[in-house]
Amino acid sequence: MNEALRDTPQHKPRPMVDLLVSIVIPSVILMKLSGEAHFGPHQALVLALAFPLGWGLFELIRYRKYNFIAVLGVISVFLTGGIGLLELDPQWLAIKEATVPGVIGLAVLFSTRTRYPLIRTLLYNEKVLNVHRVDERLQERGLREVFEQRLLKATYFLAGTFFFSSIMNYLVAKWIVVSPAGTEAFNAELGRMTLVSYPMIAIPSMIMMMAILFYLWRTIHGLTGLKMEEIMAVNPADKR
Repeated sequence: MNEALRDTPQHKPRPMVDLLVSIVIPSVILMKLSGEAHFGPHQALVLALAFPLGWGLFELIRYRKYNFIAVLGVISVFLTGGIGLLELDPQWLAIKEATVPGVIGLAVLFSTRTRYPLIRTLLYNEKVLNVHRVDERLQERGLREVFEQRLLKATYFLAGTFFFSSIMNYLVAKWIVVSPAGTEAFNAELGRMTLVSYPMIAIPSMIMMMAILFYLWRTIHGLTGLKMEEIMAVNPADKR
């Protein structure tokens, strides 16, 4: 069993590669190569979406990250391609852009009623925090119920970040993408929307996510007395 675990590559965040493959390259293709002198609107759209789609599938298969959000990301790329290739009204793109983070936000809220709240998958997990040690200390001090209440509060904050993304995605898409799907102008606007979305939506959402993580750390520190290095997850390589 240990050998099987070792054979599975450990996922390491590569933000620059993610940025290049999912945003920069597709945007350049859409804005610069959609003319009839190059690939044309349909072919350029397929090529542009092939990068984030291929990268998403690669991560899902290689690192076995078959989680709800990763799968939803792949579905999102398929929907964007469908809207462009079927030449649907651009308003469907705005609806799709709002729906994906909106669904995640609703799933986060719904998960609080299940045994597996999504905040544990996204933030309160062994890859981010030393969950075993934290749980042990909470049990010793009899503060488990208090912590669960704080964790529920953090869950509401987390859902709020996705609802923020949903609203901003819709507004940005309606503002930028106004040309008929299947045209060179539509592709160029889709490329601009992708570039604009990163600083306007992704970065603020990331900051909010970091604020939630800080809230969790402060809560854990206050309830358990553990220091930062005791709370954060330990890299297996550091134990050697």
